[in-house]
Amino acid sequence: MTTSRGGVTRGRLAEASRWGRLCVTLSWNVVLATPLAGQTQGGVLASLPGSTRSAGLGGAGAALVGDAGAVFSNPAGIATIRHLSLEGAYQHGADGTAFGSGALALRAGRLSWGFGAAALDTAGALYRARDVLGVAALVFRASFIALGSSIKYVREGEASGSSTADAWAGDAGLAIALFDIMALGVSVQNIGGDFGTGGAHLPRRTRAGFTLNYVDPQGTYRLLTTVEGQWPDAGAAFVVVGVEGGVVTRGVGLIGRTGYAGRSGAGAASPFSFGGSVELGRLHLDYAYRALDPPTGDTHRFGLRWTP
Repeated sequence: MTTSRGGVTRGRLAEASRWGRLCVTLSWNVVLATPLAGQTQGGVLASLPGSTRSAGLGGAGAALVGDAGAVFSNPAGIATIRHLSLEGAYQHGADGTAFGSGALALRAGRLSWGFGAAALDTAGALYRARDVLGVAALVFRASFIALGSSIKYVREGEASGSSTADAWAGDAGLAIALFDIMALGVSVQNIGGDFGTGGAHLPRRTRAGFTLNYVDPQGTYRLLTTVEGQWPDAGAAFVVVGVEGGVVTRGVGLIGRTGYAGRSGAGAASPFSFGGSVELGRLHLDYAYRALDPPTGDTHRFGLRWTP
């Protein structure tokens, strides 16, 4: 017996609808919770979006699942990768500041492993960057639910290059992914961020997001929204909203995206970001733009994602 594509899609939507109300309720209960207090400065590199797609969506990433770059925002987000995913990004600022990141994730049964690295340098030479980040994650998935944890190391250097400081921390994450229709993600970042030498500190951040595909992402048209609440250690909680949509035919197409962050973590960044992707089968060519005040100026980020 055969089943039409429309019947499969309707069946998946019907099954997902039984979970939809629960996911929305959980997401908004977290988004409206009381913000945490007591943030200190530090950990700039660890707070930057590791994924170009996330950067184009205003920095949202807690509920963006299925890409290797999820290891930077919610380790549980790599649980939906089928076999192997690779991702890389490079960002250049008008003042010469450069940022680069790379991530790899692989899945074997119920377990997934993820690895990521990033570097930030004000002179534009990443090979001698003063600030570096490394992260390794392990995730367990059962049915729709995935639990993940990661350990990260950050080294921060003085502008003069005469001294450095480092810190160790861990992330914990939860992801509920209902096929490729909707996803709920929650993560707590930089747990124990004071472990290290030289006084480096990684401020804790709690994130909760909800992502919804309004059309079948395996079809021709794409339309997705993501809403995420973030709670830094100090200051008010804020919301990040992102939208992406486009047309893909026979694996080739264009995707556009934009994001709005209710409060900029950097303090000098525009609340709006823009980006897009060229889809070439399993290869995605990503771009993201965000305006920052001088001296950094506008930033342009380019990325590659491969998800076989």
